[in-house]
Parts: sequence; structure tokens; C-alpha cells
Amino acid sequence: MKIFHVDTFTEKIFSGNPAGVCILTSPGDDIWMQNLAMEMNLSETAFLEKKGDGYNLRWFTPRCEVDLCGHATLASAHCLWEEGYIDEKSEARFHTRSGLLTARKADGRIELNFPREEEMASTPPLDLINGIGVKILYTGKNRMDYIIEVESENSVREMVPDFDILKKVDTRGIIVTASSKSREYDFVSRFFCPKLGINEDPVTGSAHCCLGPYWQKKLNKDSFTALQVSARGGVVRVRVAGERVYLGGSAVTLFAADLRE
Repeated sequence: MKIFHVDTFTEKIFSGNPAGVCILTSPGDDIWMQNLAMEMNLSETAFLEKKGDGYNLRWFTPRCEVDLCGHATLASAHCLWEEGYIDEKSEARFHTRSGLLTARKADGRIELNFPREEEMASTPPLDLINGIGVKILYTGKNRMDYIIEVESENSVREMVPDFDILKKVDTRGIIVTASSKSREYDFVSRFFCPKLGINEDPVTGSAHCCLGPYWQKKLNKDSFTALQVSARGGVVRVRVAGERVYLGGSAVTLFAADLRE
């Protein structure tokens, strides 16, 4: 079996969000996949198994399996095309816990077709307020995450969350966002998921399934250039169309290796 380390939502190595991609030669055992994800120690490792016209795709953090992951899907599509598993002109099709997801090459980038994950206004729990530690303008929640808007890009960049407190919040993760002070970007964000063993995720594609519809309502537009302002950082092109959100980005392989089973 092959294992790849891919940096995503970036055009250069050692930036963006790293993901593991394992292309299985037979159905994967859940315990084995979880152990490999722990060994890779990346925010997510993707596991691909050929199925019909596409691939079964599952995502594991070092601690657990998750329902949706953007950057590891981007990494998976990148590997399938780069390694010749599918023709680069063909659509990559993934059967997942979140339904059928697809990827295609467009305008020099990979574009993912993901579900819209719109939030509903919500009262923030006390642990969320205390753990974030900055003034909250708005709180919403969808099936996976809380989304919080704060006063400014500087607030997003400079905040120092208390992860021990945030671990107590009953959610996959916490999206913090604000409008961008730069004309180059529409909005900025950071993503925290200490409950999954990842204090801060560098670039989170799935969070933009919520961020896209949120900023669509606020800015009255459908397409965005978004910047996730983590230490590694990364750019996500977001396009909202009905019940789908399209996420565009680049990827680069750092290394590939053979797995000894």
C-alpha cells in the first residue's frame, strides 16, 4: 500500500494544511486505520478504497473518525491524479459519510464539490465564551461546529484560546471569523478542535462549507477568497451555489512511501 504526505491549500511545501493519504489494496480495518492516523500524527489521514466509478473515502484524526474533511479530500484527489490512478481530465468521485463528494481540476486549481453546512443562530455556552476569550459579535451552530464572528481581523489573529476550557464544548470544532482588512481577501478565519486532539487546524476546508453561506448573507455575494490565518496559513476559494459549496485550492506532495503491512 502507498502512503502520501500532501500539503494542501498551498502551492509550496511546509505551508497550508498537511494530510496523509493512504490508498488501500483491500478493505481497511478500523483499528488499523486509526493506528495509522495516530502514527502519521496529522490533523487528518484519508483512506481510499476503489469502489465502482470512484473511491470509498474515510477520514481519521489521531483520535477518531470524522464525518467531513476538506483538506484531506483535496489531498486525495491530488494523489489520484498525480499518481495516475485516474486520468487528470476525469472527475474524482468519493463515497463518504457526508454523501457523494467530487473533485475536478478548474482554473489551475482543484475544486471540491461539498455540501452546504449552514449555521443557525445559537446562544454560546459559558465554556465557549470563556475559552475564546475575545468579544463575540455573533454565535451560530451547524451539525458539526460553532461559528463565531468577532470584531476584527486583528482579534482573530491575536486571540489566545484556552484549549483546556474549549475541550468541554460539545462540538467538533469552533470557527472564528471576521471580515478581512485586506482587499485581497473577503474574510479571515481560524479553526479550533481540541476535542478531537487538534488544538488548531492550519486550513480547514469543511469549515468553509459554513463560512461561505455565512458571508454570502452578510456580503450579498456568492464567491469569495478566504484566508485562514493560522501559523502555516492557507487560501481557500469559496463559491456558494444552492445547497453546494465549491472549495478551490492547490496541493503539493512532500513525500510518498510504501507501507509494510
